[in-house]
Amino acid sequence: MSNPLLTPIDQLVAYADIKAEHVAPAIEQLLDQAKVAVDQIAHQPHSTWDSVVAALDDATEELWRSWTIVGHLNSVINTPELRDAYNDCLPKVTEFSTWVGLNEALYRHYKALVASPEYETLKPVQQRVLNLALRDFRLSGVELQGNDRERYAELSEQQAAASQRFSENVLDSIDSWTLLVEDHGTLKGIPEDVQNAARDAAEAAGKKGWLLNLKMPCYLPVMQYAESSELRAQLYKAYATVASDQADKPKLDNSASIEELLSLRAEEAQLLGFASYAHMRLETRMADSPEQVLAFLRTLASKAISFAQADLTQLREFAQKQLGIADLQPWDMAFAAERLRQERYAYSEDEVKQYFTEPQVLNGLFHVVNRLFNVSFEATTASVWHPSVTAYDVKDPTGKTLGHLYIDLYARTGKQGGAWVNGERSRRLSADGLILPVVYLVCNFSAPQADNPALLTHDDVITLFHESGHALHALLSTVDEPSASAFSAVEWDAIELPSQFMENFCWEWPVVQQLSSHVVSAEPLPYALYEKLLAAKNFQSGMQMVRQLEFSLFDMLIHDQPQGLNISEVLKILDTVRKEVAVITPPEWHRFPHAFSHLFAGGYGAGYYSYKWAEVLSSDAYEAFEEDALTSDDGTRDTLVSATGKRFLDEVLAIGGERPAAESFLAFRGREPSIDALLRHSGMHIR
Repeated sequence: MSNPLLTPIDQLVAYADIKAEHVAPAIEQLLDQAKVAVDQIAHQPHSTWDSVVAALDDATEELWRSWTIVGHLNSVINTPELRDAYNDCLPKVTEFSTWVGLNEALYRHYKALVASPEYETLKPVQQRVLNLALRDFRLSGVELQGNDRERYAELSEQQAAASQRFSENVLDSIDSWTLLVEDHGTLKGIPEDVQNAARDAAEAAGKKGWLLNLKMPCYLPVMQYAESSELRAQLYKAYATVASDQADKPKLDNSASIEELLSLRAEEAQLLGFASYAHMRLETRMADSPEQVLAFLRTLASKAISFAQADLTQLREFAQKQLGIADLQPWDMAFAAERLRQERYAYSEDEVKQYFTEPQVLNGLFHVVNRLFNVSFEATTASVWHPSVTAYDVKDPTGKTLGHLYIDLYARTGKQGGAWVNGERSRRLSADGLILPVVYLVCNFSAPQADNPALLTHDDVITLFHESGHALHALLSTVDEPSASAFSAVEWDAIELPSQFMENFCWEWPVVQQLSSHVVSAEPLPYALYEKLLAAKNFQSGMQMVRQLEFSLFDMLIHDQPQGLNISEVLKILDTVRKEVAVITPPEWHRFPHAFSHLFAGGYGAGYYSYKWAEVLSSDAYEAFEEDALTSDDGTRDTLVSATGKRFLDEVLAIGGERPAAESFLAFRGREPSIDALLRHSGMHIR
């Protein structure tokens, strides 16, 4: 039987046919082929673009494509067999990647090519690929010798294993926790669709009652709407102690993984001559130093804390006077906030959710992208990894396919929580022709029930638009070199620019009309309800901002250390950060770092500040659309300006990592970024 993981690079993969037993044979075969090819390239006599760079892409692209697929499937349809297959191959793939990065002969070819006459004849994007490669070689330890070189290789493998273990512990901890509710009265206040899903889950488990879990489509509505403070407290503590020493499954405690990762990262940075892991990571970012990042975060904090304190005061007063909650506890926060929102703005999130049916939201998203960037989405029958996944071809106005998009929207057992985008393969123009990008867009929304479509909260809609920005960055690329693609070469603290930019359209009336269709009446969201939604846009924005700043400061401080930290030191730093910027102090047993996959399993270590850094860029970029917006006779503003969209496409999306992100922003905006738009969009410019 043919192995679908060995599908030629220019063809789409039959995902439905991939089984765990395909993984090892495919990865081992591709590893063997790649090792031989890379060795031949490294020891050839010539140092030319075609014989080195293009040849290296040829030698490794099938391996990296197949490994990306395996990692993706491990994240979205995790089974014991697939997990074992992935973990068995992980050390071998890590070893190969480290070997390439430490390959001195290959490094000499790149240096020789940069010093050769050919360099001046290369396209600017090719010159950038070479210069980024030299930087990455140095950051991969190629200049290390002897024991240091061997230790670096060990560190790479150990970090990969520890990150995977962290991720598995979070997934298993969340998947294994359920709460059976047998008294229907306990569920009072929880939306009907959430109760129905819980009842279905109980039936599927052979139990009577309602089975609650910690996945967002269940957890968040319980915290927002359950009138039972005891029920909210139960779920809050379970979620706050996921994969920690405070949970009831000691083998899933991530304390040791956190300590190990911080130690390994600090040692890696020290080997490469950096003062800390944070200093090392910032070598590939827009920001220059940890000090600059900390100053940036604290500047934002200085502007946000007073708003956050005012938000909390209002919430406490409301909870005491209207809800009878004299002492507002952390598990009361979301419940009280939702009640305050309903009183202040006369709507509930559940009411709004009835208008955002998933098919209509997707159609609306495609409409927005078409208006802005003149591309369309055509559903296909491509093979998918789960029946709920949909596949699309992205087309230009002539009908030419630009790329392929897979959308996986619903939460399920065996699927990592959160939302993300990944690329199976990047666009590449080679001697054999043009390879088109293949992109995955993954979310964790509530699934459809019976004959009804899935219902999305407005926050879900924003999340979908956010991830679509990442997807478009890859799908609309005109970059011919994969090493200069968005996901390979755009600085990490600018990679969120397109995603956060797309979020803004979810607040525009013409767009909301396109996105909404009531689940029963099919009517779009009424303007009166939209006005309430818009009025509440910055509801508790101060508290939201300081929460993000708390995460970012914590991340930077634990990584700006000369050596690792034990878990008590990690928690002490978190406590110090909270005293500096937070307005809410969680209970002593709260263990948020233990499930902070962004830092310890998702590549955001010493980079979580990127969300706020890029939000400055994205808010300023969107301001250009506000400035160019068209106003209709009734005063409605339309920011879907195709001319401005084309400039954004040409200068930001299509250009990927062909040039530094600062240059792309400058080319689009015509000036340096300003913090003013972010503060205005967050409602913090006038109070």
